Amino acid sequence: MRLLLVLTLWMGLGLAAATDARAQVNYDRPGKDYTSFAVRPGDPALCAQRCERDGRCRAWNFRYPSAETPVAWCWLKNAVPPRVEDSCCASGVRGTGVIEPRSRSVEFSTDRYGGDYRNFEMPPSPNGAACKAACEADNKCRAWTYQRPGYFGPNARCFLKSQVKPPRRRYYAISGVVR
Repeated sequence: MRLLLVLTLWMGLGLAAATDARAQVNYDRPGKDYTSFAVRPGDPALCAQRCERDGRCRAWNFRYPSAETPVAWCWLKNAVPPRVEDSCCASGVRGTGVIEPRSRSVEFSTDRYGGDYRNFEMPPSPNGAACKAACEADNKCRAWTYQRPGYFGPNARCFLKSQVKPPRRRYYAISGVVR
């Protein structure tokens, strides 16, 4: 009985640590870097894959391009530092891919290409909330796509759409359907 209790506690602690260790968008893991490099396509999954192929790597951190830093960047780490909430980044530990927030109304790493009737620059946002609000306030708008800054210019852009187009996996975009 005592052995069963010890095993149950040990497994519970392991699951709690694994939950905190998985990769997540909008989290940074500062420190413990041993190498860094530019990621030209700007896809955080490439940073995670590079960690998988490097035997020294225990964790990774990916910084999205921005107006200040127009190229995406990846840091490989020889230990697993604690994560810190920050919309600049995606980070994780070896053995995990990129896990994005789940929401019924927001589609991370998704572009609904086409159907645009209006687009405009906007301030950077971790979840495209202002773009979504602009769509909700416009009766003509049925869907929206927010493009992160640094991918197609220095500023973020919001695309309002009069048609709902099929979703396409694109790491630089956040989209949603409102009507």
